[in-house]
Amino acid sequence: MLHHRKPQRLYGFDYSSERYYFVTSCTQNRVHYFGNVQDGKMNLNIYGEIVQQQWHWLGEHFSYLDLIEFVVMPNHIHGIIFIDNNDYSLQKIKSLSEIMGAFKTTSSKKIHLAGLPEFLWQRSFHDHIIRNDISFQRIQNYIQNNPINWTNDTYFIQT
Repeated sequence: MLHHRKPQRLYGFDYSSERYYFVTSCTQNRVHYFGNVQDGKMNLNIYGEIVQQQWHWLGEHFSYLDLIEFVVMPNHIHGIIFIDNNDYSLQKIKSLSEIMGAFKTTSSKKIHLAGLPEFLWQRSFHDHIIRNDISFQRIQNYIQNNPINWTNDTYFIQT
């Protein structure tokens, strides 16, 4: 019996088009690899710092990206990415999947080299195409307040 996977992306949508995208990626089995939340503040460990550095690397490496908002949580990340098709560099604009693939691959390699060879990201990632200002503000607020609301978070697992 073949398992049919639910499509992860909006069928027929060009994910390299100029838009704001909300992305979420979790660690495999939601293991807390990146630090802990204490008194509503995320305290990054070395692996969380690597993830944060690699997020910023995306913006440095792909000139057409604007990294609007970002948070590293104990077992996941949230971010808002803007793909700017009006960027006049010679770079080919990559799709959101290619961008997230680069982020996950480079962060994984650095985490492995830093002493955590068992680290894995969960397969794929969640995305949401932000379509209006109200949605943008709601998502931005959610990301900014994620550490404060950690115990109510969908990805919260008591350790």
